[in-house]
Amino acid sequence: MKLREACEHLLSTAAHPDEVTVRSITQRAGTNVSAVNYHFGSLQQLVFSTAERVYLRLNAERLRLLQSAVQRTHPAPASVEDLIAALVGPSIRWSLDPTSSYNVMRHMTTLAQASDHPEIFRPMIEDIEHHLQFIPHFRKIAPWLSEVDIGFRISCLLGVRTQMTRNRQRTLELTQHAIDLENADSVIAQIVAATAPMFVAPISNSVPIPSRH
Repeated sequence: MKLREACEHLLSTAAHPDEVTVRSITQRAGTNVSAVNYHFGSLQQLVFSTAERVYLRLNAERLRLLQSAVQRTHPAPASVEDLIAALVGPSIRWSLDPTSSYNVMRHMTTLAQASDHPEIFRPMIEDIEHHLQFIPHFRKIAPWLSEVDIGFRISCLLGVRTQMTRNRQRTLELTQHAIDLENADSVIAQIVAATAPMFVAPISNSVPIPSRH
């Protein structure tokens, strides 16, 4: 639909979501102002619908990478490095690509936090369905971990991803500007190296008792 396409373009190029108004969207879409309320009910609902469409594309890429990782090593389990890269890589690549629509996701989060009706955005913000699809594959490489353990580690990975996509300056300062955080491959490789040990089998500290026989 033209309204969603116009909204996506304007959010992608805006420095702040407040720049995107009903009038600017309808002007770009070549329709009248009343069309937003008629089709979506409100500007916030239009933004949500637009962000949801972008989110589905991002998740489709994530799941495509997951499937590629699984097929690459079948019937053996996928590598932990490939699983981590599939989970966090698309967001990082999109966030560093000025031609992507990742700004839509950033602006949607800002609008949701300031909204009088945050419930509009909650279905997408709280969505975990695509994350759940990673759990059985991580368990295959780390069967000593429960689904709860895996879920917690995935949450940690998502936290690291968010740090890279939304708080890059902090990471630059902490790493003394020694890592090129504008290079997606470099960032993903650093994340993989730092987080893959979460899925390594623990070393037993028990000392075997010598037999008396």
